[in-house]
Amino acid sequence: MKKIIPAVLLLLSIFGSSYAADTAPAKEDPAWLTQARASIKADKYDQAIKQLQSANETGSADWNNLLGYSLRKKQPPDLAGAEKYYQAALKIDPNHRGALEYYGKLKLINNDLPGAEALLMRLDKICTFGCEEYSDLKESVQKYKSKK
Repeated sequence: MKKIIPAVLLLLSIFGSSYAADTAPAKEDPAWLTQARASIKADKYDQAIKQLQSANETGSADWNNLLGYSLRKKQPPDLAGAEKYYQAALKIDPNHRGALEYYGKLKLINNDLPGAEALLMRLDKICTFGCEEYSDLKESVQKYKSKK
């Protein structure tokens, strides 16, 4: 056993360093994405909407998802607009985890439990070992069910 542990550690260090050497450098997010995320984090949804509309990156799943999120969270919310942008994000990237989670939460707001559960199942398939989006939507579905 004492000989196995050092061998395993050596093996892990070899694979770890070779993997890191092959990893491509992280691409920087565009300025509009960074700015919109900062506005959303600060709960400034109207500001985020203006920033996103100014960027007009309609071909980006992230852009559509964040615009949908901001429309859903602003006061008063624009739920129909949010749905349109979530659908657009998922048309561009059917596996966009954020759009699947947030669209599922919108479905719950609209009392569409089967729709939310369908999106949860899609997340379950995408997140093989689990992911935050799946866990968050699952929790929202469970809370929704407990109130009914």
